[in-house]
Amino acid sequence: MLFVHFHRRMLAVWLALICLLSGPATFGQALDAELPVYDYQVIKSYPHNPQFFTQGLLFHEGKLYEGTGRHGQSALMQLDLETGEVVSRRPLASRYFGEGIAVANGQLFQLTWRENMVFVYDAQTLAPVTSHFWPLEGWGLTWNGEHLILSDGTDQLYFVNPETFVAEKQVAVRVGDQPLHQLNELEYIDGEVWANVWMSQQIVRIDPQSGQVSGIIDLTGLADQTQTSGSDSVLNGIAWNEQTRQLVVTGKLWAHLFEIELVAR
Repeated sequence: MLFVHFHRRMLAVWLALICLLSGPATFGQALDAELPVYDYQVIKSYPHNPQFFTQGLLFHEGKLYEGTGRHGQSALMQLDLETGEVVSRRPLASRYFGEGIAVANGQLFQLTWRENMVFVYDAQTLAPVTSHFWPLEGWGLTWNGEHLILSDGTDQLYFVNPETFVAEKQVAVRVGDQPLHQLNELEYIDGEVWANVWMSQQIVRIDPQSGQVSGIIDLTGLADQTQTSGSDSVLNGIAWNEQTRQLVVTGKLWAHLFEIELVAR
């Protein structure tokens, strides 16, 4: 089972890593926080193009979509999970650096990093529909059924109206009372926001109402099970298939996607 009973343990090692990423403000109390920790079991691995700089990953109606980054390489794609082959592809103009993706109301949204543009496509055909202005950086994106939830690399989550792309509220993410920065790719799973933390080997589980981190998924060692390419090949990409309850993760420039199951430590 994906979600299993757990007991609480000290997280000094993992929180120390996250706090280093988050800046001096998070030292101290966060190191003493007690949170549940999850390890993982690999159920299956799937081929993935190691040239894809993964910025967003999701399932929609059983189909796998990926958004990639880097200028001149950014694209939105539908992939065949079993083979890794590209089923359809919509490239971005070279001036745009693609970021997180999410599907809301049958439309697929793709952020850009610093270009302040959000592109909207038909989720079935990837045909362009419209675009929006976003005043901040774009990092991760997911959908909770009411709002698009967006990260910008800080400790904030923005809850955005998908029609206007205006933030209607925002929540500060905290470990205890300390801010957690560098929130990257997002996925909404069973009422929680799951977030990659940039340059770490952990995923955090966040209560979207309070912003409190409620658990840590430790994926240490997963990158060793695939081919990677340099210091940019960090963990990034969470896809949840609600129909089959498959959890798939990957990283930037990784040669595999991994279906995993969580195991309480």
